[in-house]
Amino acid sequence: MTKFKQRIFSGVQPSGNLTLGNYLGAIRNWVALQKSYESIFCVVDLHAITVWQDPAVLRKATREVAAGMIASGIDPKDCIIFNQSQVPGHAELAWIFNCVARLGWLNRMTQFKEKAGKNRERASVGLYVYPDLMAADIMLYKATHVPVGEDQKQHLELTRDIAQKFNNDYGVDFFPIVEPLILGEASRVMSLRDGSAKMSKSDPSENSRINLTDDRDNIAKKIRKARTDSAPIAGSVAELEGRPEAKNLINIFAALNDQSAEAVCAQYDGQGFAAFKNDLAELSVAVLGPITEEMTRLTDEKTYIDQILKNGAEKARALSAPILKDVHNIVGFLQS
Repeated sequence: MTKFKQRIFSGVQPSGNLTLGNYLGAIRNWVALQKSYESIFCVVDLHAITVWQDPAVLRKATREVAAGMIASGIDPKDCIIFNQSQVPGHAELAWIFNCVARLGWLNRMTQFKEKAGKNRERASVGLYVYPDLMAADIMLYKATHVPVGEDQKQHLELTRDIAQKFNNDYGVDFFPIVEPLILGEASRVMSLRDGSAKMSKSDPSENSRINLTDDRDNIAKKIRKARTDSAPIAGSVAELEGRPEAKNLINIFAALNDQSAEAVCAQYDGQGFAAFKNDLAELSVAVLGPITEEMTRLTDEKTYIDQILKNGAEKARALSAPILKDVHNIVGFLQS
């Protein structure tokens, strides 16, 4: 069996502000992983246009996401940072994977059903085949591991299915069968207003999320306004079942403070949420404040961010070109 180089690929969409959910569920974990794996981190602007985007806003958001990655500790010297549209191989391999994946597989993807909702017939074809592009993002670099949230596990399973089918169809051991990396106490951060809904950039309520562009006062204010219940804090995670808002805040505290949710429950057992939220607000400001300030500074440095993305795209193209050439040969495309 082929031994593949240990390589990570992951990305964030530039559609709206980066949130605490993006930081705890993805970016913070990337910072920890970049020293252990060859790492490729992407601003996935091709994914963003599966729903309409204002071009000027998309450009601004792309720079902002890149700035957020760097401000959080992603080092362009240690890994590759770029925006997806600068590497045409993503779209090219996605088309090949469109021809490998089966309709039945895509019909089972729950995220399309959730995002398309009642307007399924009016959804873009891009939104429907989004998982094939995600598979191409990963396999274009023969990534072996992907840090993902719980909500992306189904798409990663599809990536594995596509890689396996490609290998079987052509009788090769070419693409690795990628493994998920699900890390941290808060891999799925929920809304501050509704503990049963994921924290989302698209939620109409600004108080439902902490944006990485929020200043220190706003961060503290949103935490103190976060919805809870009237019961005291439980002494164990098991006792938080059926209390989604309480569980969410405990998980956020644990993640920001690098401790287990069990330890947080034990520490605050029997206490009310007023004091706890004050402590969480102080902790959130201490951790996120410097990141938001550095992100704001970097976002204003457009030339610097653009150069990092350009340099990263050049490295990504160089890494992916021989892999894509091999795919062409395996599939049977004539090459000059």
